[in-house]
Amino acid sequence: MRENLESYISKWRLSDPQPLAQTATSNLYRVLTSNGLAVLKIFSKIGAEDEKGAVDAIRWYDGEGAIRLLNHDEGAMLLEYADGEDLITLVKSDQDDRATQIIIDVLKKLLRENQDNAPTRLTSLNRRFHSLFEKAEEDRWMGTASLFFRGAVVARNLLADQGPPYILHGDIHHENIRWHSRRGWLAIDPKGLIGDRVYDAANALCNPNSLPNVVQSRERLLRHAAAMAAGLNISKARLLSYVFAHACLSACWSLEDGLSPSFGIAMAEIAESCAREPT
Repeated sequence: MRENLESYISKWRLSDPQPLAQTATSNLYRVLTSNGLAVLKIFSKIGAEDEKGAVDAIRWYDGEGAIRLLNHDEGAMLLEYADGEDLITLVKSDQDDRATQIIIDVLKKLLRENQDNAPTRLTSLNRRFHSLFEKAEEDRWMGTASLFFRGAVVARNLLADQGPPYILHGDIHHENIRWHSRRGWLAIDPKGLIGDRVYDAANALCNPNSLPNVVQSRERLLRHAAAMAAGLNISKARLLSYVFAHACLSACWSLEDGLSPSFGIAMAEIAESCAREPT
């Protein structure tokens, strides 16, 4: 990885690399360019394939509601640097409702109506839900109508009637929206999906997952779902159904990673009961 770093420092005329984060798919560095700070994201072997959709999504957004792509090749991206705090800061300072309104404002910019000439390397929502469908099938063979089985049924029904496809961020949550001193709140780190725009709002309602005492609340979920439905002109009932399906999916990912699925399961149970309420 060090050789790759030095290669990109030279290739894109960067300097002063400072490590920011390391994930399974990439290593991130804050770097200095001739125009100021930027983020260099170098892909791992797995990430080189996984990040193709992210590259296409960022190029598609073209700085509208998201950070700008400054340079890229098959092995790395050079990204605009958002120099401020993320939205967790607001939630921790008793401004949870304001944070959700900011998410709504960002999504309005990202979810464009004109989807002509959409990128071709984006992940479909059907593929996104693969882990949930697989887990549900295992439970079905065990003869149990588990939470995962019910979540998969809801997901399949939603995906069978998606409407016009939208280019989706795919991972909208409080840590993935940061303040930029010149351009305001911007989304970072998209996954690059394509499908029903309601899905992009659902993930945010399950977050921030680092603050379960705030998030795992029926009253909060219903209040924020109502705000998102009104702000984005989408169905509240459909949004709550997506929250249920996504929370089940999130719990599956935790199981695959050898982590506790308790947060996702708790959110799924709350969302399932809320989705059953008349709207």
